[in-house]
Amino acid sequence: MKPESKKYTAVVQDKEVIIETGTLAELAGGAVTVRLGDSIRLGTATMSDDAREGVDFFPLTVNYEARMYASGTIPGGFFRREGRPGEDATLTARLIDRPLRPLFPKDLRNSVQLILYALSADGKQPMDIIGVIAASASLVISDIPWEGPIGAIRVGRIDGEFIAYPTYDEIEKSDLDLIMAGSRDAILTVESNSKEVSEEVILAALEFGQKAIQSLIDVQEKMIQDLGKAKKEYQSFVLSEDLKAEVHSKAFGPINDILTKNYEKVEFRQTLDALRKSIVEELTADDAALPGDVKEAFEDVLKQAIRTRILDTGKRSDGRDLTKVRDIWCEIDTSPRAHGSGLFTRGQTQVMTLTTLGTPRDAQMIDNLSPQETKRYMHHYNFPPFSVGEVRFLRGTSRREVGHGALAERALLPVIPSEEEFPYTLRLVSEVLSSNGSSSMASVCGSTLSLMDTGVPIKAPVAGVAMGLVMEGDRYAILTDIQGLEDHIGNMDFKVAGTEAGITALQMDIKLKGLSSQVMSEALAQAKEARSFIMGEMLKTISDPRPDLKPHVPRIQAIRVPVDKIGAIIGPGGKTIRDIQETTGARIDINDEGIVFISSDDGESARMAKERIEGLTATPEIGRIYTGRVVGIKTFGAFVEILPGIDGLVHISQLETSHVKSVEDVVGFGDEITVMVTDISKDGKIRLSRQAVLEGWSLEEAQQADRKK
Repeated sequence: MKPESKKYTAVVQDKEVIIETGTLAELAGGAVTVRLGDSIRLGTATMSDDAREGVDFFPLTVNYEARMYASGTIPGGFFRREGRPGEDATLTARLIDRPLRPLFPKDLRNSVQLILYALSADGKQPMDIIGVIAASASLVISDIPWEGPIGAIRVGRIDGEFIAYPTYDEIEKSDLDLIMAGSRDAILTVESNSKEVSEEVILAALEFGQKAIQSLIDVQEKMIQDLGKAKKEYQSFVLSEDLKAEVHSKAFGPINDILTKNYEKVEFRQTLDALRKSIVEELTADDAALPGDVKEAFEDVLKQAIRTRILDTGKRSDGRDLTKVRDIWCEIDTSPRAHGSGLFTRGQTQVMTLTTLGTPRDAQMIDNLSPQETKRYMHHYNFPPFSVGEVRFLRGTSRREVGHGALAERALLPVIPSEEEFPYTLRLVSEVLSSNGSSSMASVCGSTLSLMDTGVPIKAPVAGVAMGLVMEGDRYAILTDIQGLEDHIGNMDFKVAGTEAGITALQMDIKLKGLSSQVMSEALAQAKEARSFIMGEMLKTISDPRPDLKPHVPRIQAIRVPVDKIGAIIGPGGKTIRDIQETTGARIDINDEGIVFISSDDGESARMAKERIEGLTATPEIGRIYTGRVVGIKTFGAFVEILPGIDGLVHISQLETSHVKSVEDVVGFGDEITVMVTDISKDGKIRLSRQAVLEGWSLEEAQQADRKK
């Protein structure tokens, strides 16, 4: 017998979000489906019975599986089944993970796993945001300790009006695509890409979103009352107060002394390691304490010392004040054979971005649940172990690398020229060579330099900065250009990228249970000043895109032809386009919108191909002069092919400046003559005049003379 289903509906602006539970995945700790339009996502949450041994962190995993059956399609590839998660699925899993993690108990060591499936995808509504709602709802009704619920929303803006959960079509028209998650009273995470909008617009969007998610929190609280399970008891991993006090007494003073020295990263780490080692050896000599517990207590003291110094003195571990950006230097043209390269160094963070240009055939094919089929701009980010002075196996692209590459891609996308303006596929690769905080924003800066070095006509340069936060009660300090250590000990990682005109991308993660709009406003204002400074330093190296591409970069030009002429270029079975490519040496690509891309290393072959294509697709124009070939002779005139497959009639009276007795007296079959188009009838018949060309008449004079005869 089918169990009874429980259904809850939240109305957000004019959209219904339906949460249902009770019939699916009954053995999971919690399971729900969330529906928006015809898009449905299953969310499940399960926790292990026992704590995971030997770990000093909370073992949470979030997995999103994009099943292609949700959109009624079969996966591509040889095996015709889904393989490892693609970039879209990885980004969605990260999006879900970030707002959930701060709300779990800090002393929990049981493994928690959230698995989400797409059950239905209508192709109109992005699926990622309802995954956050599904995860929250599955957790609140489960037996897993968690301090939710949370709500999540995507916000668009069209003609100055905010829209909740915009469709793909609305996102195309919108100047803002902002995703936020929040609790009843505060914001947890923000992710945004926008078309150079102001800080005020971002804050207004966040205020709109925070109000809109209240109904989602209302229905989840009702679910807790109706269905919520008792939360499991778990083994708490908390250090003893005695051990914490003892480590504090031995470490706090020496750490403060180290902080006054303003060490660089490596020396700072080595000095701290030596202090930590001596304290561990001293306190574990009689087996009174475990080394792992002493190390954890030491980390707590380190955090406390750094945070106290920042709040009390406004000084940071490297001696900077709260708003100072580290020293910056830049280079371009680092790689002589790459199509473009930019090196950006800020303090001990260094990123080199290299640009490669390709033809439309090089665009990435997309096989997921979104309506996007190809992507012509790709940004990849690599974070090798040597960049932080470590040794580890290279095991492929990590989730973090995918996420940072996507963030840099979003930051630059609004300034990338359209395909018609710049008919290239672009691949940017950011190689992190050294990292001490905010390598993703360094990737944005290095990529701007690389694009301008390549000669890509970007609409404006983009710079980015990472902001941090230290908060204790009502006291807080916002940090500009955070180092890795400040990211580790702080309460916020807030990345902002944009042009001088406005913000293009934003991402915020916090380790608190929420953040007020006041702190957000101050962080945005401080970030704007930092972005402007960083931009000024970048533009000292290169201020505008190169006027031309480098000599070794293939040339591509685009021409637009009528869509109904595409067949004429391709020809029967592709015969015509193959002939053009073989005879000219150029490479031809055509899209469904009638844009023809001609690529070649040789300017002459590109010119020849363009002439062939223009000849095949041109439409006769009244008043225009053409040179054509005589393809037919009649007693009343000659037929002249003025364009491939298009001919018109030169009446015998229009063949010469004087009277003509016979057409053959003037022209023969196959002769080339120059004529003017004087008329095109409704049924497509073309009237030509050779006399008009010989006399040098205007169109009006030629038409008048024709009427008299």
